Amino acid sequence: MTLPRKHMFALPEGVIYLDGNSLGPLPKGAATRAIEVIEAEWGSELIRAWNTADWISLPTRVGNRIGGLIGAPAGSVATGDTLSIKVYQALAAALKMRPGRRVVLSDSGNFPTDLYMAQGLIGTMDKGYELCTPAPEDVKDAITEEVAAVMLTHVDYRSGRMHDMKAITEEAHAAGAVMIWDLAHSAGAVAVDMVNSNAEFAVGCTYKYLNGGPGAPAFIYARPDIVEAVEPALAGWMGHEAPFAMELCYRPVMSTERLRVGTPPIVQLSILDAALDAWEGVDMAELRAASIALSETFITEAAIRCPQLTLASPLEAELRGSQVSFAFEHGYAAMQALIDRGVIGDFRAPNVMRFGFSPLYLDMDDVCSAVDILEYVMRNELWRDPKFRSKSRVT
Repeated sequence: MTLPRKHMFALPEGVIYLDGNSLGPLPKGAATRAIEVIEAEWGSELIRAWNTADWISLPTRVGNRIGGLIGAPAGSVATGDTLSIKVYQALAAALKMRPGRRVVLSDSGNFPTDLYMAQGLIGTMDKGYELCTPAPEDVKDAITEEVAAVMLTHVDYRSGRMHDMKAITEEAHAAGAVMIWDLAHSAGAVAVDMVNSNAEFAVGCTYKYLNGGPGAPAFIYARPDIVEAVEPALAGWMGHEAPFAMELCYRPVMSTERLRVGTPPIVQLSILDAALDAWEGVDMAELRAASIALSETFITEAAIRCPQLTLASPLEAELRGSQVSFAFEHGYAAMQALIDRGVIGDFRAPNVMRFGFSPLYLDMDDVCSAVDILEYVMRNELWRDPKFRSKSRVT
């Protein structure tokens, strides 16, 4: 394997892209693939393309490619819909598997939409369920025999703090709870082994480190031995054993594909399929080592040269995903000043500047140049410029 693979991405000249943890860059083959699907397949074949271009199998093929990056066996990952939908599906299925329990355990650092989906689900069920959100470091102690499901994001979106997947899953199982992991900031960033973790479910998005593009389809993993016990709360026709039999009653397919809902987004899935070409032959352990090297250099240099910033990520690499966050009172304006000079990261309220490191398209020269520009911004207090202080809708 050779890293980075910059030649496989359409990166703008003069830009150092440190925001792949939010939206990955455009893979060069993606646009060509999208045009092919739109013009040659849809344009020429029309509805026949479901068969002639094998659109109908695309969700499964893409799911298997993602599975290879998260340590999941073939056939255990279904793709389509959004991450919010997949969170809802996994949690609804988990609660049905533990009907006598009434606690959903997450943590206060979880991504808000995961908590919103949990709140919405248990609100509609109206059976006395409770969502508990202790501090991340207190999760293990909060896992009791009252907990039906433990639902956590593996890598914290704001700080990059990483839960111990194996240890927490073991705690959940010891208490008889179902384990759900959100891999939004893990897939394509850190080495994940779903088989070894033994968790029942995992969900994730593909527009971050997997570079599938804005709105790219989500995925859901179900441990193969529990699939037949999974009762989809959203029983869509694409999860039916025989969708085109048009039966009036739902009969789920005997695989993770039962967690598919509606008609798959073929153009977006095709773009994602092309994006995954950049991952061919990548060893996740090697990628993780490269990510740590880049991140460690960034942290060390920023600490020396930008004392105004406070590290908001764990200092220990093994406790951190593939992003580095710093707290700064004027973080939003400082980030806008950085972006103005070609270093693209992002901001999360109330004061966090986030930087993502993907060794697929970043090298040590990029990191050193980024720190040079960061130091210039901070030393010259460019964040004081009013043009950088006006907030956009997306931060």
